[in-house]
Amino acid sequence: MKTIIRSAKIIDPKSPYHNKTVDILIADGCISKIDSTLSNPENYNEIKRDNLHISVGWFDSSVSLGEPGYEDRETIKNGLEVAAKSGFSGIALQPNSHPIIDNQSQVLFVKSKAQEAATELFPIGALTKESEGKDMAELYDMKNAGAIAFGDYNRSLSNANLLKIALQYTQDFDGLVIAFAQDDKIKGNGVANEGIVSTRLGLKGIPNLAEEIEVARNLFLLEYTGGKLHIPTISTAKSVTLIQEAKAKGLQVSCSVAVHHLVLNDEKLEEFDTRYKVTPPLRSEADRLALIEGVKNGIIDTITSDHNPIDIEHKKMDFDTAKNGTIGLESAFGALLTILPVETVVEKLTSGRALFGLKTPSIIEGTPANLCLFNPDGKSTFTLDKILSKSKNSAFIGSEIKGEVYGILNQNQLILNQ
Repeated sequence: MKTIIRSAKIIDPKSPYHNKTVDILIADGCISKIDSTLSNPENYNEIKRDNLHISVGWFDSSVSLGEPGYEDRETIKNGLEVAAKSGFSGIALQPNSHPIIDNQSQVLFVKSKAQEAATELFPIGALTKESEGKDMAELYDMKNAGAIAFGDYNRSLSNANLLKIALQYTQDFDGLVIAFAQDDKIKGNGVANEGIVSTRLGLKGIPNLAEEIEVARNLFLLEYTGGKLHIPTISTAKSVTLIQEAKAKGLQVSCSVAVHHLVLNDEKLEEFDTRYKVTPPLRSEADRLALIEGVKNGIIDTITSDHNPIDIEHKKMDFDTAKNGTIGLESAFGALLTILPVETVVEKLTSGRALFGLKTPSIIEGTPANLCLFNPDGKSTFTLDKILSKSKNSAFIGSEIKGEVYGILNQNQLILNQ
């Protein structure tokens, strides 16, 4: 396949063509030539789009797809197509399935399901068997099978000694431990952020302390053991401060924030709409602004959609009993552009690869083409018909978004939205 991409502005600080508008020749999956203008005597396929921008293909560090076990929520095949059309050329797959990805065979199974896709799938193995927090899973075997990190999705490890052992053990093979932070005893039966909104609505609250006390504990363990720790989807101002202090000490800690925590706050709960019931809960406006500042100053390393498909039967319930989670791949880019400049959005949607030990591509001649094509301008409303996922539990339906994703070019495949 040979394709010429016309008049594309490159957003890639590692490329000599950063912020330049150029033509790009793609030949057999590689970037063959970049120039201000390229001729086309052999009548290669050409891609032209309004206000076309190109960056390295985006990477999402937290995606659930259901399969195996919850194919009614989402399949790997369709989920990867959704990711591609949303601008993501790579995703980290959470062990949020049945059976849970906690052994070598399960890692190999999900990888085999993604072999033909344009979007690459990188499994996260469960840290403990069946994510029950009791016994450590087969981490080394999963690493050899292709797992890029180890963590129990949205489950905090109450056994501090088990986390200590995991941090020590994974150092032998340069493994990355993911530690979700939420103290279950402090959370109790809470379903929403503890604050003015939850009090007014009569919802049981989850205080910021439930997250922050776990973040502090896990950072103390990391300081004691060494190793590499990733804290996913932080949601409070104090968590940002704690991680900033840990980084200043030289600890190998990284963190992510979900798109919905950057864009929405707990005032969305006024209508008791379960689309806004997520883990961690949507926090106060002060926390949201602190998270944005954490992104801008580099304390927060990467942004994730935290895409979590939930079937309608488990979302169309009363607020207390509905399942937590929102899908987010389709809306991630457009929602982020409403609060952050495009350069920052691209940086935070591509930085995850390095955190997980994956090679970071760049837009340079002679390298494999791993590209996202998009337009950062224009406004629209995110509506139900824009959802490509099998599940429709999006917190952004009805929200104003910016920009448009055209598609990706990766694995010698061109996936474009019509």
